[in-house]
Amino acid sequence: MRLQDKVVVITGAGRNIGEATAYLCAKEGARVVIVDNDQGRAGRVADNINKDTPNVAMTKAVDVSSTSAVKKMVDEIVSEWGGIDVLVNNVAISDHSTIVDLKEEEWDRVIDVSLKSVFNCGQAVSRQMIQQGRGGCIVNLGSTSGHRGRSNATAYTAAKAGILNLTRSMAIQLSQYKIRVNSITPNRVGSPVGMDEERTDSDVSNLIGRHGVPSDVAKAIVFMISDDASFITAADLLVDGGAFAMSEP
Repeated sequence: MRLQDKVVVITGAGRNIGEATAYLCAKEGARVVIVDNDQGRAGRVADNINKDTPNVAMTKAVDVSSTSAVKKMVDEIVSEWGGIDVLVNNVAISDHSTIVDLKEEEWDRVIDVSLKSVFNCGQAVSRQMIQQGRGGCIVNLGSTSGHRGRSNATAYTAAKAGILNLTRSMAIQLSQYKIRVNSITPNRVGSPVGMDEERTDSDVSNLIGRHGVPSDVAKAIVFMISDDASFITAADLLVDGGAFAMSEP
């Protein structure tokens, strides 16, 4: 198993990509921390994992946009499980507004959840990894929306673009501690950001001919955090069915 006895922290793990990643990490031998602001969702995922393999999943109901809450969460995980080996920054919310219509409070909320959370968790976990002295892996979830502009999202595109370069900077700064940092860029995977309904394949716009499903991205994440990717850092992996290649220049 590729993640035997690793402690993996996954934000936004109560649904969609985060949920699928938690299941797959557990199957690969990891102990997983299900981080979600909805305790019910987090508990459901942890219960499902622990039914198959007892005591390998715990939950943390945390607002990851809060610096103090994230620090407390990391301290608790270390106290309970002895350390952290992997962080997957997955949580995000979106806006659907133009620059003309977007309200300041919505801008702040999207940036806080989708970008500041990556800083908060990345800082707290990397400090812990440095203290442990055994290296580690961090994966930040981007989006094709971070590579190009959109007519119907403003804060979300800014947040996801920020994640791309934050990832590169983190990789440079943390390489001396044997901490690898990469990003993964999905496109239209599972349910829309912040929603529960599933997409249909009637509006597919990629080279594969179907929408991505959460397990498509989960498999890429597990690859990136495993020793199979030990020579990969500061990279962005497109898991988008070729959608970005089809974009108009």
